[in-house]
Amino acid sequence: MAQITAAMVKSLRDQTSAGMMDCKKALNETDGDLEAAADWLRTKGIAKAGKKAGRVAAEGLVAVALAPKTGAVVEVNSETDFVARNEAFQTAVSEIAELAVTVDSTEELAAAKTASGESVKDHLTTLVGKIGENMSLRRMERLTVSEGAVAGYIHNAATEGMGKIGVLVALESAGDVAKLEELGKKIAMHIAATNPLALTVDDLNQDLVAKEREMLKAEALESGKPESIVDKMVEGRMVKFFKESVLMTQIFVMDGERSIEQVIADESKALGADIKMTGYVRMGVGDGIEKKEEDFAAEVAAAVKGA
Repeated sequence: MAQITAAMVKSLRDQTSAGMMDCKKALNETDGDLEAAADWLRTKGIAKAGKKAGRVAAEGLVAVALAPKTGAVVEVNSETDFVARNEAFQTAVSEIAELAVTVDSTEELAAAKTASGESVKDHLTTLVGKIGENMSLRRMERLTVSEGAVAGYIHNAATEGMGKIGVLVALESAGDVAKLEELGKKIAMHIAATNPLALTVDDLNQDLVAKEREMLKAEALESGKPESIVDKMVEGRMVKFFKESVLMTQIFVMDGERSIEQVIADESKALGADIKMTGYVRMGVGDGIEKKEEDFAAEVAAAVKGA
């Protein structure tokens, strides 16, 4: 039996883009023959993963995982929504979300070990070969509180804990944790529906604010009114923009009357403990990814021609 070295595994991995554990297994199966090992990987469909890696993956799932005083949300992409309904893919995403609770960054998560013994990155590469589509870990966010609760919500759930939109809400408080989780979930549902730009006015991106102000001024000037009047019009419209765009001043969708700030204040009185919302995350599948338009008929014709 040939001794399988790290250099051999690396060489096979560079050649096939398969995961390290798969390369090691292939070399063991072929007694260290690199060429035969590459053929073994191709037979299993694993070596195809490298070719698939260049294809745009803008579908997939967002998953939320919660633990005491912390929560994480991850996005794992696939090429089609069909794969997002695949049980093996869903199992992998669930495991990745649970691991995200324990790390601080997407890079750390990609390197974290899964139950298979592979890193998250290599485990997804293995799945690419088995399922036949490109997939990747795109991002993660984690929220923690020193006291209180982190609540989560999944919108358009495909299965337990994962779907198209995931939201986390962090509430610092000495109040009853179950009540805080209930409040946090309601606010998370509101966030999923309204997609606020920031928690408070001070948290807004100032470039975005400046751009909005310029646009409103240009619109107002077209009315032909004096600039002094235009400035007042712009300020009035900016107040409306802030009220509609900032979470704390948005009207709570569940009652249509109170602002989120007032909802939290009312719950603080009911619990007899101060509640401070320290952060939130809203993550949607494919946000910001440019999806390539495919000519399906041409793709089929090319496949037939090349067959």
